[in-house]
Amino acid sequence: MTGELFLNHSITKLTQMTAHIETCLSKLDSGQIWNRPHETQNSIGNLVLHLAGNVRQWIGSSIDGQPDIRQREREFALNSKMEPSELLATLHLTVSHAVLILKNLPPHRLTDLVSTQDGQRSVLEVIYQVVGHFQQHTGQIIFETKRLTGEDLKFYTPPKKSS
Repeated sequence: MTGELFLNHSITKLTQMTAHIETCLSKLDSGQIWNRPHETQNSIGNLVLHLAGNVRQWIGSSIDGQPDIRQREREFALNSKMEPSELLATLHLTVSHAVLILKNLPPHRLTDLVSTQDGQRSVLEVIYQVVGHFQQHTGQIIFETKRLTGEDLKFYTPPKKSS
């Protein structure tokens, strides 16, 4: 029961954050997506590539046993630019594949140990790491999108108070 709740919540969060990123990308042009406000900062586009690489490596490779094809340096490279539609398609494909893996993951596997770039971790730790990392960078993308557009993206509407 607890394992199923954890997996379902993880799937919900990855799906929700992907939708937030899609909303952000839809409000920006290519120049804004790939702009680096400062040389020590990443562009929104680089953050999206980084999220896709991280999900593919940690869930696809570490949990599902797929070959690790990640090129982490490329995620942050200045010349990694692609069209916004291709960037979004890359993210959608990666997240939908990860969601399928999680939907088919038996909850008893959450305590299994798997190899990651950081050593042996439980499957639960890997998923927790990925979802937290995804939310962290989604927050950065949302913040930068709000800064660039001046818009309230309306991702959260507080409940109406009864009078």
